[in-house]
Amino acid sequence: MIGRLRGVILEKQPPLVLLETNGVGYEVHMPMTCFYELPELGQEAIVFTQFIVREDAQLLYGFNDKQERALFRELIKVNGVGPKLALAILSGMSAQQFVSAVEREEVATLIKLPGVGKKTAERLIVEMKDRFKGMNGDLFNNSTDITLPAVSSQAKQEADAEAEAVSALVALGYKPQEASRLVSKNAKPGADCETLIRDALRAAL
Repeated sequence: MIGRLRGVILEKQPPLVLLETNGVGYEVHMPMTCFYELPELGQEAIVFTQFIVREDAQLLYGFNDKQERALFRELIKVNGVGPKLALAILSGMSAQQFVSAVEREEVATLIKLPGVGKKTAERLIVEMKDRFKGMNGDLFNNSTDITLPAVSSQAKQEADAEAEAVSALVALGYKPQEASRLVSKNAKPGADCETLIRDALRAAL
């Protein structure tokens, strides 16, 4: 199993990053909360991974630390929650925010995430609260709010950035019209793709 990759970032197309390790390019799907913290193109990154094998595909999911990966692994054990939904959940809120929502039984907060209905939210609360009891209590206590890297001076034109942001939200489970509305409503002049996605996801909650 591939559990960790260290390599140079060749491409960043949210929520996918292409990481070159020893001449091999690995496509890694990452939650946006992790994607925001990646270094710039051409720089080295270390990603903790989870390898998922399906009948029609073999996929790598990546995280900035082992705690985030541990939460992802617990999420996909929940009935009705697959890797795609788990990725969407961890893109919409940080690991600490999710843990807090579950512990406080905030169904209303969880159903704002794409693909999470009331039944799924209730199931997440019931099953994940039990799972948290078996995990280290302070596992996510050191989590911090998302800090975005400074916007590059070579940021793409606003129209391209908005189109890429909409595409990323659709990949995370939002309907095209909803994704477009969220991006347009929260777009700021000069914002890059990652900023647009962050603001749209925050607004959705």
